[in-house]
Amino acid sequence: MRTGLGSLKNYLLIYGLFIKHCFMAQMEYRSNFIIGIGVEIAYLISKLLYIAVVYKTDLHIGDISPDGILMFVGTFTLMTGIYSGFFFYNSIRIAEYIREGTLDLLIVKPISLQFLVTLRYMNFGTPIPNVAAGIVMVVIGWRAMEIPVTLLHVSAYLLFIVVAIILTYCLMFLPHVLSFWFVNTGGLAMIFYSIWDANNMPMAIYSRLVRGIGVYILPFMIITNFGPLWVMNKLSVYQLVWGLSSPIVALICFRLLWKQGIKKYNSASS
Repeated sequence: MRTGLGSLKNYLLIYGLFIKHCFMAQMEYRSNFIIGIGVEIAYLISKLLYIAVVYKTDLHIGDISPDGILMFVGTFTLMTGIYSGFFFYNSIRIAEYIREGTLDLLIVKPISLQFLVTLRYMNFGTPIPNVAAGIVMVVIGWRAMEIPVTLLHVSAYLLFIVVAIILTYCLMFLPHVLSFWFVNTGGLAMIFYSIWDANNMPMAIYSRLVRGIGVYILPFMIITNFGPLWVMNKLSVYQLVWGLSSPIVALICFRLLWKQGIKKYNSASS
């Protein structure tokens, strides 16, 4: 038990060093950092046009009001910031590590290779506008629907954000990990990016078949739907159980896939 806690503490300390070094590196080029924030704000404004249309047309999706839709879009925007800041720049490096043999140098490090490869880099410019705007939209939608701000509601919503982060990690790294088997997985990665962007609205707009795939097979819809659905008291018991179980299943499957990928890897020196 102590060994496990000690290892966790060490990894948290190492991750803290990763954050510190990445932040210091980005602050050396502050103009690029500021420009990056500006570009992300421009993209964010284009996304907000969806919200303007929703309110202007008084769009209802089933029994979800425009204020409810705002919560979904806010959760999507928040998760987009987390993904782009902490996972994206690591995922696109995996194919490069494999192709150029950089993985040879990382394998010999006295640390988990998966941890090092998937969490080493982060970008602080891209998440700032999205995370801030996402939180604001969630708060506005929450208050507009007059949903009580209870400890249970807030805790459960935050728990589903944690669930969403784990699922985002597993799903968005998936096409890049397949680089161990295939030379080029860029096309598959683009499909996953498109699925991610299609997840910015309540899943009620899709057919039952699509919802089944998006919840139980490739659970992208859990990422942005289950938090708001819980707050609105629209989450069934079965969905709640699966929603809390899905990150465990996803982590196990991803870990097994990662191990098989490492076995498949041929060293650049061989």
